[in-house]
Amino acid sequence: MSNKEKVIFLSAHNSARSQMAEGLLRHLYGDRYVARSAGVDPREVDSLAVAVMAERGIDISGQRSKSSKVLWREAFDVVAKIRDFDSEPCPLFPSGRWRAFIPLKDPLTVEDPEERKLTLRAARDDLERWIVEIFGEEGFRNEDG
Repeated sequence: MSNKEKVIFLSAHNSARSQMAEGLLRHLYGDRYVARSAGVDPREVDSLAVAVMAERGIDISGQRSKSSKVLWREAFDVVAKIRDFDSEPCPLFPSGRWRAFIPLKDPLTVEDPEERKLTLRAARDDLERWIVEIFGEEGFRNEDG
């Protein structure tokens, strides 16, 4: 039995932001956390998200998009929601002792591939800073909000 805390990252489509967060947490703190991700309306993992993560030496090419409903019966310690608060519905998830939130624009709203790549890089960098802050040395800290 693992003593690792289980974290689920939720987003609208589980195609980019939550996939990157899953890969980042696994890469940075895989010794302490089990990372999963899911979406309300899952779509194929964005190949540009895979590419921008590879720029950092993190391979998420084997990750697959899944519906949050598929994981509802699993118990998670932390439910982390990633969404654009102005335009996306809040994904609901029944478990989690703690909750965390980060507002990030949905890269799927950016049609031009070069612009989307820039948006994905910014999201990756924001997610990495957030993950280090929230899950880093002191372990998970619950955020208000």
